[in-house]
Amino acid sequence: MERNDGGSGRRAFEPLDAAGRERLAAHAARLVPGLEDVAGVALTWVDTSGITRTKTVPVARLEHAAAWGVGMSPVFDAFLLDDSIVSGQYAGGPVGDLRLHPDLDRLVRMAALPGWAWAPANRYTQEGHVHPLDTRAALAREVERLADLGWSVRAAFEIEWALSDDEGDGFTPACNGPAYGMTRLTELSQYLRDLLNALAETGVSVDQLHPEYAPGQYELSVAAEDPVGAADTAVLVRETIRAVSFDHGMVASFSPKVLADSVGNGGHVHLSLWREDPAEGPVNAMSGGHEMFGLTGEGEAFTAGILARLPALLAVGAPAVASYLRLVPSHWAGVYGCWGLENREAAIRLVTGALGDRARAANIEVKCFDEAANPYLALAALLAAGRAGLAAKAVLPEPMAADPASLSDAERADLGIERLPDSLADAVAAFEADEALAEALGPEIVDTVAAVRRGEIELFADATPEEITESTRWRH
Repeated sequence: MERNDGGSGRRAFEPLDAAGRERLAAHAARLVPGLEDVAGVALTWVDTSGITRTKTVPVARLEHAAAWGVGMSPVFDAFLLDDSIVSGQYAGGPVGDLRLHPDLDRLVRMAALPGWAWAPANRYTQEGHVHPLDTRAALAREVERLADLGWSVRAAFEIEWALSDDEGDGFTPACNGPAYGMTRLTELSQYLRDLLNALAETGVSVDQLHPEYAPGQYELSVAAEDPVGAADTAVLVRETIRAVSFDHGMVASFSPKVLADSVGNGGHVHLSLWREDPAEGPVNAMSGGHEMFGLTGEGEAFTAGILARLPALLAVGAPAVASYLRLVPSHWAGVYGCWGLENREAAIRLVTGALGDRARAANIEVKCFDEAANPYLALAALLAAGRAGLAAKAVLPEPMAADPASLSDAERADLGIERLPDSLADAVAAFEADEALAEALGPEIVDTVAAVRRGEIELFADATPEEITESTRWRH
């Protein structure tokens, strides 16, 4: 799904004036005749806890909503995953109002929900200014900052989910075949067929779909696109999966940990850094260079900036207490702060792609993130970390060519490899101390993220792993 300038955010988050509102209303008016079979449009945003929230408008009100927005309380930024509310310096409490404006460039019919359309919402104040806690806008700002330096990023999320056909709140795997086995495709072939068809009708470009390791678990990969588009697609794919699953009498869980004694759902992020060459066109900085494994100097610096900040980045990429039940050594979760060529135990895996296709396909995969993350905030923080690496001309340490857990503590120490935070509290402390992320995201987001994370830590302070998984299984 290629996006034009308005959809990518380079002018989508300017203050709204009278002329801007007129343009938005006119755009909506052009779309309405093509939505005759649609009853309502779901406008979504993702809160600090990583939960997709929504308000809807009838199609007849789309023109008004585009120009003037839909009212909502700013309190949602302070929601915990159980819908309780904390209070930070910039969020929480009953006072105030915001306006949700649909991004009309991204509006699509939801094939999995006949009669419904969907659009991601941009959040503005009543005065027409971007809400400082709008994470979609924060991501668009990071895209612009990189563009000002001559760079762009292609991104994609891997979506993992586990299917249950339990009629209650428990989890009973909806299929019984072995990990990665063809049996799982055969068992749920009609469901998977309907899912692929629904995504295709919605305009999502699926690269691959396969059974995963855990009971009832699948994974879907989509084509890379601009970062704002990638985050939008992550939301749309998950809601499509959820809808098709319900339609087939099943429930999909995207929780980092579905069962306490099993592997969890990851939300791996793929990133590649690009520049425009006057003679060659788009050039991938992750390939064709003279550094390790073909990285260019800029590709290495971008990657090194992310690697150095992974402890802090976990506060947005592995943001739930349940996330740290998933981050277990030797489970392909990337719990050690290292990188390596095609190493699925390293926190950052360099993916070169097949020989002959590397100029297009080479990218890095951040493996320690999961789907409790707000995808807009996660990508904004990753881009900020990469940009800091570019500014510092950061250099990567030696790559890791084995499972770091197979080394002794002394061997890892000699290589400078440290365990990433094993608790949400430690990740939050690193996040608050990181100056580059603070400068990029702003005090409102940093304070609110910390407040919400501490609220969840307190919520589960005395909970067992089983209680944590039961409480979070169906929230994301």
